[in-house]
Amino acid sequence: MKKAILLIFIPLLLTSCQRTESQTSNNANQEIEQKVDSLLSVMTLEEKVGQMTQITYMVVEKQNAKGALDKDKLKEAIQKYHIGSILNVPEGTAPTRERWQEILEEIQTETNKSNLKIPVLFGIDAIHGSSYTQGATLFPQQIGMAATWNPELIKRGAQISAYETRASNIPWVFSPDLDLPRNPTWSRFWETFGEDTYLSSQMATAMVEGFQGDDISAPNNVAACVKHFLGYGSTTTGKDRTPSIIPERVLRQYDLPIHAAGAKAGAKTFMISSGEINGTPVHASKKLLTDVLKGELGFEGFVVSDWEDIIYLHNRHKVAATPKEAVKIGVMAGIDMSMVPNDFSFFNYLVELVNEGEVPMSRIDDAVSRILKVKLEVGLFEKPTWNTNDYSKFGSDEFIQEAYNTAAESITLLKNNDGLLPILKDAKILVTGPTANTMKSLNSGWTYNWQGENADKFAADKMTILEAFQDKLGTNNVLYSEGVSLTEEINIEKTVSLAKNADYILLCLGEQNYTETPGDISDLEITEPQIALAKALSKLNKPIILVLAEGRPRIISKFESEMDAVVHAYYPGNEGGRALVDIITGDVNPSGKIPFNYPRYTNALTKYNRKYTESREGVTGHNAYNPQWEFGHGLSYTTFEYSNLKLSSTEIKKGDTIDVSIDVTNTGSREGKEVVQLYLNDLFASITPEVKKLVGFEKISLNPNETKTVTLKITEESMSFVDNNLDWVSQDGTFKVMIADKEMEFELN
Repeated sequence: MKKAILLIFIPLLLTSCQRTESQTSNNANQEIEQKVDSLLSVMTLEEKVGQMTQITYMVVEKQNAKGALDKDKLKEAIQKYHIGSILNVPEGTAPTRERWQEILEEIQTETNKSNLKIPVLFGIDAIHGSSYTQGATLFPQQIGMAATWNPELIKRGAQISAYETRASNIPWVFSPDLDLPRNPTWSRFWETFGEDTYLSSQMATAMVEGFQGDDISAPNNVAACVKHFLGYGSTTTGKDRTPSIIPERVLRQYDLPIHAAGAKAGAKTFMISSGEINGTPVHASKKLLTDVLKGELGFEGFVVSDWEDIIYLHNRHKVAATPKEAVKIGVMAGIDMSMVPNDFSFFNYLVELVNEGEVPMSRIDDAVSRILKVKLEVGLFEKPTWNTNDYSKFGSDEFIQEAYNTAAESITLLKNNDGLLPILKDAKILVTGPTANTMKSLNSGWTYNWQGENADKFAADKMTILEAFQDKLGTNNVLYSEGVSLTEEINIEKTVSLAKNADYILLCLGEQNYTETPGDISDLEITEPQIALAKALSKLNKPIILVLAEGRPRIISKFESEMDAVVHAYYPGNEGGRALVDIITGDVNPSGKIPFNYPRYTNALTKYNRKYTESREGVTGHNAYNPQWEFGHGLSYTTFEYSNLKLSSTEIKKGDTIDVSIDVTNTGSREGKEVVQLYLNDLFASITPEVKKLVGFEKISLNPNETKTVTLKITEESMSFVDNNLDWVSQDGTFKVMIADKEMEFELN
């Protein structure tokens, strides 16, 4: 009898709690809406347009004064132009968190002198930690985060990043990047979660939830900014800020769902793509910004432009005859806040446009209400600044350990001939190559400043790859010779000579630090000096471990066959050197899986979820589907066996869900983590089906001889695609389920 009462009581209690939480949330929303309406009712046109204006810190910075604010410039920005937001960093580099507090307090002091005392919303590119604050915890860049295939790990990292960004008195981060990259020459490839829609969507949800938490006004949380809506990663040239040609059906099936996941997770802001799709700049597309983002996706936050992108409608895209017309087009398309960012031209033009009747006040009120709502939600009106000393965990050992764990789970073992790795710890190793002894190659761009060139200065207390090996193995057992830079041969002959005295060669190749346009390239092949070093060392018949520290797949097929092991580090962050040496020496068992196809040839850029015409059976040579490594690949120091694949049903109807279960056994001699990947293939469909597509995954840990049963679900959404009417549909027929080397079929009818 007691059991029966308990079973009845628990649902009632849960319902009561849920109702109370819902009522509290509704009351809070109503209160915010009332405050917004109250402010709008007393704001002048100029005050409203000011809220829509975002400037860079340099506009209010005192010249030649180490990032100090110019009081007169700040007064003009706030009292005359009523600016709503500031972004970027003082003097182009990272302040301490104490200095950030001083800056934000100074801005707030000036804001308190204004008529309505509306606080400024400060935003920053904190994309792999609070990376514009000295001493912050830096995680792998997003492409490395994706390689962990561990959303919970990414969520924890975002929580730490939010904590340390708030400790810097900044409540808004321009992250995550949810672009779907189609050409790896694009300089922002590494800022994404890779080439797959499903994996990217899962990571998007984790990161937004990690940043914002359950209560975005809490002192540990920040507002996320999903970017770059939409289609930014699909440039036809492979260069940044250049046009894309994407059929709407393709855009809706592959690109849009990732951003929809960010919106569904509750992201408060969206940043817009700097590119154009099919001849229409996204900043000028009312269809995408208003109809799709704010309409179909139900996004209620505000939309911010990217850097100068409204004025670029005039002077780059050439769809606006004048700068003033560019402002009208962008605002009417759905831009709520303009990252102007270097002057007040947007403010002046928009005030004129409203007074002339070219932009209705209803559009202004909609934009400003969205901006004010976010400011209220993050708690800026109640507490615009915080005491950085209250954040005792900033840069703590606990946080550093999380960054290390993420780096360790991201690093991917792509090749390990004859079980070369892990190496013996008493062996002598030669460390060489251009990425071996610099923190820039572990972090790349958006690190302390835009291009990340100051990483060695600000992360001087962290270990490069070379320093990590010297620290762990001892300086007597670690030889070093640079060999080459990324662009020049330096001392290949000396390096080869030193290598003769080593048991192993650790060849560290890759790329320089970069982001955006400065990182554009025209050739995916790794640079000639690096190829020369690899080939010279390969003649010694010594075991070579190739370590790739790069943001995109650089072609290495000219010498890959002569490498005994290949390890992909991506850009693993400040703890990447320590994580790498622990993997190479076997203290950590690698578990990363590559989140993109690694091409074998420069123009062989076929994605894993290819169509059948891209991978015809029996085709060989350059026409074959033959990537260097396929999406989802990654080795371990143990072995896993899959067995007993089962489906809960082999015949289902639309709307049904199938449980897919499989047993995974660790058949090796050490503990390891495995990513169980569920792929689906629609055998025949009215739109040519993919050979396979990822529809589920789970990362598990197994002890030697341990078996776990993993159950994943296939839903109707998993079986759906966008048809030529732009509708999501599932069609009757046969589907194939694939996990590792196991396959089964089921019927949808």
